[in-house]
Amino acid sequence: MLSFMTPFLLALSLLTRIPVPDFKNEIQAQQIGRSTLFYPFVGLVIGTLLSLTVWILPATQHTLLIASIITVLWIMITGGIHLDGLADSADAWLGGFGDHERTQRIMKDPLVGAAGVIAIVALVLLKVTALDALLQQQFLIALLVSPIIGRGMILLLFLTTPYIRKEGMANDATSLMPRNGALIALTLVFILGFTVSIIAMLATLIMFYLLRRLMMKRLHGCTGDTAGATVEIIEMVWLATVVLF
Repeated sequence: MLSFMTPFLLALSLLTRIPVPDFKNEIQAQQIGRSTLFYPFVGLVIGTLLSLTVWILPATQHTLLIASIITVLWIMITGGIHLDGLADSADAWLGGFGDHERTQRIMKDPLVGAAGVIAIVALVLLKVTALDALLQQQFLIALLVSPIIGRGMILLLFLTTPYIRKEGMANDATSLMPRNGALIALTLVFILGFTVSIIAMLATLIMFYLLRRLMMKRLHGCTGDTAGATVEIIEMVWLATVVLF
């Protein structure tokens, strides 16, 4: 396998359940860092698959059904990995009682509590209704761009926020991420977002600021779970804002 493909395939395998060739023996720490640069491109792959599905499905007035199908497909493509991060973060924030160590312990617990279930249900409902409205408006470019914006915000999070766990692949990704390359990739994401909708892009940046502020206050940094929660919330805010404005 060509070495320059490894970071992209690694990003694809980390952020989706799309099958990729087995290349685990070829992974080096530097490639894990470089894989972060491909996160927005993975978002493009996801957005393209979702948009093509809308195009392939028969035209119908039952846009809510189509929106539900797209949302389920979205979850299947990602394997629900970001929703899992959202659930863990919600449980930790509610059960942590403002305590840094307790919040981290709850976040590592594989069991999902009531707060996590409520967070997932609320977010999925908002996504489905926003997609329903987008389908009625026939503004599908927002669907294509949404996963790109969400994964671009992972770059922004890793650029601006300490990663608090000092072991594992995610630590290599954050510590070895090429910062100049990440800034270039993030700039392209911003240009794309502002081109499609200035208001929606501003809304996502405001939401990112609020989420990061919560992370710094409670955890003094970010984790893989909070990064996943950020992706899900940013995607939802982007879709909802495009619909409303």
